[in-house]
Order: sequence, then structure tokens, then C-alpha cells
Amino acid sequence: MARNDLITALDIGSTKICCFIAELGENGRARVIGIAHHASQGIKSGAIVNMEDAQNAVIGAVNAAEQMAGTTIREVFVNVSCGTPTNGEIDLQTSVGSGTIGDNEMRKLFGETKFRDEAPDRAMIHSIPIGYKIDGSNGVRNPRGMNGQTLGVHIRTVSVAANAIRNLDTCVSHCHLDISGHVVSPYASGLACLVEDETDLGVTVIDMGGGTTSFAVFFDGALAFTDSIPVGGLHVTNDIARGLSTPIGHAERLKTLHGSALPSPTDERDIIDAPQIGEEEEGTVNRVPKSFIVSIIAPRLEETFELVRAKLDASGVDKVAGRRVVLTGGASQLTGVRELASQLLDKQVRLGKPLGVSGLAEATGGPAFATGAGLLSYAADNRGEVRPVRVTKSSSGPFGRIGGWIREHF
Repeated sequence: MARNDLITALDIGSTKICCFIAELGENGRARVIGIAHHASQGIKSGAIVNMEDAQNAVIGAVNAAEQMAGTTIREVFVNVSCGTPTNGEIDLQTSVGSGTIGDNEMRKLFGETKFRDEAPDRAMIHSIPIGYKIDGSNGVRNPRGMNGQTLGVHIRTVSVAANAIRNLDTCVSHCHLDISGHVVSPYASGLACLVEDETDLGVTVIDMGGGTTSFAVFFDGALAFTDSIPVGGLHVTNDIARGLSTPIGHAERLKTLHGSALPSPTDERDIIDAPQIGEEEEGTVNRVPKSFIVSIIAPRLEETFELVRAKLDASGVDKVAGRRVVLTGGASQLTGVRELASQLLDKQVRLGKPLGVSGLAEATGGPAFATGAGLLSYAADNRGEVRPVRVTKSSSGPFGRIGGWIREHF
């Protein structure tokens, strides 16, 4: 049977699809009661490339999680790793007259002002109020209960390519699931792994997935910037497969067991066997030193962090990002990645693990499952965000949806 007190996260990635089913405790903390993951199919760089294959993979993960939880789910929160995220900012202001600011004034601020619709090829994913202003005075976190004649708000937005979201929504809906909300992957990972001081002082979350590496900057307690590059752990695997002429499955195993982002003195002495593509005889292998594999892995990871650094520098947000970096995603667990990131980014680096979710086993409590845990944290606490935002034909632009949310919740 379906239960109304549950929240579900669906992490759709290029290498695996994870489904988390959790119940909310009295303290608002999510406790996982069902979890499953399935190898991704029909997905490349976070985008749907084969609808039928992707649906089968999603159904496989969801069914297994439902069996573990002993329930049937209807709605899910879904991550977004595709669509080229674009950051924007909006300032709104309205006259509220004299007196105390309450729900009516908040409703007027978000629901009664005329707005310009977003571009038709973009879909807004996040609309985050990051600061209110009363009578010209900035820095107000929550204006309710305060007095003033004018009320303003500064909203930070994230949008992605509309068609990419429509394909994602179609895939999920064909699995007989409704989408409660979308969350860009590095934002979700940050919600799962960051502590309050990091989000206040400035930190960059780098989510190293299979097909993409996405990243988000948090500052002053809120999301400040997010972007992605089309390079991930699968590119490292493919490099090894090409360099050693070995099947991709064996290349992934070699990367996991013997791979490293940094060389060590023993690499030349450690000899590794790599089966050859198309060879049927087990004795036909390519024997190479571990240093050869490291020489393939290191340049690709160096390229990844250099691209991230270039994007941060070009955006200008690196100045508020502070001196800390938190790495998440399956590719971040490769030996030496943390040290390499610290060298190339010139920042303090740590691996991020889910902090705000209970019930995770040791095998599912690491960086590879941060996005799924972050989706649960997002569902449990919206942190002041104006949501949900749904991509539907009836939507009247982002601000019509904001107004609808305000009318629904006040």
C-alpha cells in the first residue's frame, strides 16, 4: 500500500539509478526504509538518449526499493544533471503600506507583480529568495512580523534546457510516477554533505558523476552558482579501455582496483594483467605496470579540475567560494583524487558523505550516494525556496508558478 508520510528520491545518473524511500521523523529528519540502485541504461551525460531503456532501468530501481520498504510510491523528487544550467537573479519590490508584514504582504510580493516570462527553450528549476529588503534596508532574512512600507526580495534562479527536462519528466511519468520537484545534482549533494559553517563562509561542491562533473558554490547560507562540464568517471574508464585495448567492463574494474590519480614509487614494480578485446583465450592478456594506468587516469582528472577552475574563474564566484571544496560522486572515490584536487584548485578538499539522513548502510553512505540523500533533505526542508516548479504546458512562466506556490501555501 502507498503511504502518505513517505518521501522518495530518484537519482538518475549516467552510471546508476538510485531510489531512496524515507519516512520523516518528528524532528524532520529523513530515515531511509528502502533503497535500491540499478545500472543506468539509455542515459548519457545525465540526459535521456533511449526512452525505453531508461524507463526499464528506473522501474528496476523503484520496484526493488518498494519491495525493501514494503510500500508503493506515487511521487518522487528527481535530480537534474543535464540541460546546461544557467544562473540568473531577479529583484522584486512591492508597496505594502504601513503596518506589520505578514502572509498577505508576502503573497502580494510574489503573486501580484507583473513579470516577464522566461525564454521558451528554458525551464526554471530553482527560485531561491536569498535576501529581503524593507524600506531600502538590505540583509533581512525573514520579513514576517517586521514593519515597513516597501518590501523587496532578491531571488537567485537556475534554469536548464526545457527539452532535456521534458524528456526526463516523460521517462518518469511513463513509469507511473509523479514528480514532486527537480533539484540540480550538485545542489542536492551540497544539501546532503555540507555543514552550516561551510555554506555560510563559502564552499564549492564538485559532484563527480559518470557522464558529467557538476559543481555548485554556496555562500551566505544559500546557493550562489551552479554549472557542469561533460566529463566524468566514464571518460576515465573509456580512456583506460582504449589505452589497454581491453573491454570496458575490465577497464572499470582496473580503474576501481588499481587506479590512482597520483603516481607512487611502487607503480613501476606492480604489474597488472589486462584482457584483450575479442580474445577468447584466457592466457591472452596485456601485462602492463600500474604506472601506465596512472599515466592514463591522471591527465583526464587534471583536465576535469582545470575545466572546473576555469568555469569558476569566468563566473566571478570563486571570490566568494572560500577556501574549501567538498567532493562527491562515485568518481571522487578514486585514490588520489582528493590530493590532486587540492593541488590544482589550491583549496582545502574533503570527501563529502551524507550527514542529514539516517538509515543508510555503510555501502550506501558514501559520496556516490550523496545526490540521492540530498534529494531527501530537499524534500524534508525547502530552506525558504519557492517551489515546486513543474514543467507543464499550463505553466505561465516562472513567476506564474511562483505565484501559484504562494497561493497554495499561504
